Amino acid sequence: MTRVFSGVKPTGHLTLGNYLGAMRQWAAVDQHRSDALFCVVDLHALTVDHDPARVRRLSRQAATLLLASGLDPELCTVFVQSHVDEHARLSYVLECVATDGEMRRMIQYKEKAAREQRRGGSLRLSLLTYPVLMAADILAYGADEVPVGDDQAQHVELTRDLAERFNQRYGHAFVVPRATHPKVAARVMNLQEPTSKMGKSDDTGPGIVYLLDEPDVVRKKLMRALTDSGREVVYDREVSPGVANLLEILAACSGGNPEALAGVYESYGTLKRDTAEAVVEVLRPVQERHKELCADPGRVEEVLRNGAERARAMARPTVDAAYRAIGLLPAGSDTGAPVLNAAR
Repeated sequence: MTRVFSGVKPTGHLTLGNYLGAMRQWAAVDQHRSDALFCVVDLHALTVDHDPARVRRLSRQAATLLLASGLDPELCTVFVQSHVDEHARLSYVLECVATDGEMRRMIQYKEKAAREQRRGGSLRLSLLTYPVLMAADILAYGADEVPVGDDQAQHVELTRDLAERFNQRYGHAFVVPRATHPKVAARVMNLQEPTSKMGKSDDTGPGIVYLLDEPDVVRKKLMRALTDSGREVVYDREVSPGVANLLEILAACSGGNPEALAGVYESYGTLKRDTAEAVVEVLRPVQERHKELCADPGRVEEVLRNGAERARAMARPTVDAAYRAIGLLPAGSDTGAPVLNAAR
């Protein structure tokens, strides 16, 4: 059975982009067709300056929203990254395989480093090396597929490179994964800056629809979305990025096609209004389920505890095999040859 791994980073409140671009497909498709693991990757939230209490709060909220979006712990494994030590164990081993040049070529590192420097902050080493931790997240479980947005494709390519390099040098320990992308709304853009991704850690709140925004707040944000200087509703990301973004959001919510929908509308106002209502209806069941789960916090804790146990049992044989293959002395009396092909 195909194994799928993906995760969400608790650096901000989850957004419409997270849901349409990833979470909805995880619930509707991936958990049913595969051996799927979905993780709150909280260790990745430590790569920049942060408030510890906020990271904990957002980690719990993210886990709750994963369940509210339709992930079923009877069908998939939902857990928190830091609850499974194998992630950090494998990350260091892969750092011994990766190169400095590979890390510095990562587009997201360049962008985040530039942003931190503009703010006058210092760069943490973990900001440079976190793509290796991401690779460890994936390789520890022998994942075949990694559902990601376009902005994360480079990281999956790095993961593939590290897996192949390790396998060639030390023996076959890892499955080489591939990235998969949803066809529509893989990258929902900021409503006020339609050439930029709708990121959960951005500061431009009016351009971001959060999963827990009240319906009236959602409507207000969509009605104020930046469009274009022209009047014609066309689907063209280069010429009319704001309108194209609205059309993609509407298509993702309604099951339509952005190009076909463009021919339906004669004004921006009507397009915005219909898009807003479509978003409100898509988010309604998620918000209702979130309220139910918040009323029963013990249920979420139980899911995360059981998920971590299952994830640990899956990851440990692969990580132990990688330790042996790279030359580390096994704990206890067993000092024999490495056990390879343990990715499954």
